[in-house]
Amino acid sequence: MSAPPANFDPLARGYRALEFLAFGRALERARFCWLDRLAGCRDLLVLGEGDGRCLARLVQAAPAARIHCIDASAAMLTRAEAQLAGTAARARVTFERADIFSVSLPPARYDAVTTLFFLDCFTRNQVAAIVDRVGPSLRPDARWLFVDFALPPGGVDRLRARAWLALLYAFFRWQTGLAVRALPPSEEILRDAGFRREVAQDFQHGLVRSALFRWAGPPAPPASLQLRRQGEDA
Repeated sequence: MSAPPANFDPLARGYRALEFLAFGRALERARFCWLDRLAGCRDLLVLGEGDGRCLARLVQAAPAARIHCIDASAAMLTRAEAQLAGTAARARVTFERADIFSVSLPPARYDAVTTLFFLDCFTRNQVAAIVDRVGPSLRPDARWLFVDFALPPGGVDRLRARAWLALLYAFFRWQTGLAVRALPPSEEILRDAGFRREVAQDFQHGLVRSALFRWAGPPAPPASLQLRRQGEDA
């Protein structure tokens, strides 16, 4: 299974300004919301970090952690690495340009993984495959920091969120070639894989959610297998 044919390099330079223009600091607040809960981590896996703003906070929040930062965009990685240039924390971070579907992840290495506005770039089946790939690399009781767009349960907020999501997907399809057109049920997939939500906070009237999950015992069958079974039962 391949990743969406998207190229985020052209947006790297102006991404922060575009984000602030659309949402102010709401997305930053969502990213930073639960970082303190990762303070005791020894090994962290960061998927799709982007321009490095959260990484700069994360190295402070988890002062003893080794961090493996993976992104498919060379330009985003360059900007993320520049955030740590000249700091002692730089030695604790490994940057790797890679496709999440082909990168090699060591078994039982990480005690936390972060996906910050990352899983929304994939289809339902792709998110399930990502969870399946990452799962074996996590230690028992590992945490998953999930920050992404969401759909409120109903009312005006849901209509507003649908309009924003349609606009955002259209924009990223135009600028990066992103093939995905709808938000995947990432939280549902995480729950089905054995992760339980500990805390959550919504921003922008429910359009953005920051949540911390913890692996809560023997997982259900692989998420991708569950999706296949659901398709067979339909």
